[in-house]
Amino acid sequence: MTKSNLIDQVTDATKGTKKDTELVIDAVLVAITEALAKGDKVDLRGFGSFQVSGKKERLGRNPRTGETLTIAARKAAVFKPSKELSSRLNGPAGDGDEVGAGITANTGAQLQHGSEKVHGDKLDV
Repeated sequence: MTKSNLIDQVTDATKGTKKDTELVIDAVLVAITEALAKGDKVDLRGFGSFQVSGKKERLGRNPRTGETLTIAARKAAVFKPSKELSSRLNGPAGDGDEVGAGITANTGAQLQHGSEKVHGDKLDV
């Protein structure tokens, strides 16, 4: 979903104007961005939380040359879904009939609907 699609869906749900909806969505995104820039946590009950996570300096390798280089420390925005969102995405607990409800034996990762990959790893399906 793009920002434009989001604006269209919110406009339809609220029966407002597209211009007003775009202003509101932009204001929400700016507020979240500013809070994260200050180091605050943004908690949206029933949806999830955004916070800033510090990434330490680490050693990496240039894949083209194989040369070792230092990757600088940085900050990254991290999203953690709420329990409600997670349960909605994963379906009811204990329902083994659904594709993706179980744990794969070879990776220990949960399958996703219509997906042949979990975290970039190929599964033997």
